[in-house]
Amino acid sequence: MLLYRRGDTGPAVAEIQATLRQLGVLATDELDFGCETDRAVRTFQEQRGVSVDGVVGVETYRALAAARWRLGDRLLSLASNPFVGDDVSALQERLLELGFDAGRVDGVFGTRTQTALRGFQREYGMTSDGACGMATLRALKQLGRLVTGGRPHALRETEQLHRSGSSLAGKTIVLDPGHGGTERGATGQGLEEASVVEDLAARIEGRLAAVGVRALLTRPASGCPTEPERAAYANRSGADLVVSLHVDRAASPQPHGVATYHFGTGSGVTSTVGEELASLVLREITARTDLLDCGAHGKTWELLRLTRMPAVRLELGHLSHSGDAARLADPAFRDTVAEAVLVAIQRLYLPADLDPPTGSLRIPDLSMR
Repeated sequence: MLLYRRGDTGPAVAEIQATLRQLGVLATDELDFGCETDRAVRTFQEQRGVSVDGVVGVETYRALAAARWRLGDRLLSLASNPFVGDDVSALQERLLELGFDAGRVDGVFGTRTQTALRGFQREYGMTSDGACGMATLRALKQLGRLVTGGRPHALRETEQLHRSGSSLAGKTIVLDPGHGGTERGATGQGLEEASVVEDLAARIEGRLAAVGVRALLTRPASGCPTEPERAAYANRSGADLVVSLHVDRAASPQPHGVATYHFGTGSGVTSTVGEELASLVLREITARTDLLDCGAHGKTWELLRLTRMPAVRLELGHLSHSGDAARLADPAFRDTVAEAVLVAIQRLYLPADLDPPTGSLRIPDLSMR
């Protein structure tokens, strides 16, 4: 699709503005994509966990389309082209509150949401057709919340982590080197993102295999699957975790450092385990290198949103920054990062009383666990 930004005009811009006004983030009636529309788009992007750049591209347009829907606006059911929207998110939240496992609140009506809805309908004496019409909606609204003490999906995600045990042996982890094929990603200082993360993925894969982990890659060197395709692969594999590997660049040579991302929205819906792993990966890398800590952040990017297991995205430095690029070109530096990622994953599964300080756990220690 086309990108819409400040200075643009036309029917698509008018549609974007109408949605922003409906959502209460745009108060004026600008004729073009002016400063008020730009400010409203940035506010919306921040609220929805989308990259804040003031540009309406694929992700922002998807989020705008989803935000239009309220529960009860349409009949929700499983379809070949899944229903996506805030109404689906509200349904998932409600089912989880009532004790039915609809999975992550991702706003996508998939098989897990249908199964949870059928379970609710069956338990409450309704026709178990897996469709949310007016009768089902009334029943959902009449019942009180049964799950308390936190967000239901977060409780389930944390409990599943604890039940899986502290050993990494036998777990399945999907590594997702970004871009690939003819899509090389960020470039700079003679380096290509796709090549850097392919090499880093291989180093992490070898270390995971050495401690008994089944490590899978989302793509070969010659391919570049879409983010939904990568998420679908992880879901089919039954992975315990997904780690997506990227490096960044900027228009200016000044930005530098490392950041991590997990599924999270501006409304507080988040992958609790993903957030913890994102923090652990960031802390281990910054403890073992001199990269600037740029924080762990919640985003609704498709790979983070569509995976059924906790997923994190690592943005390891900027190729537009000479210092970061020099580090990324160094095989010893990549080895250090690979060790940091492995240690962070192990620390995720350790109980608090066995978790060592950041930067102190080494790979030989992992074979003892």
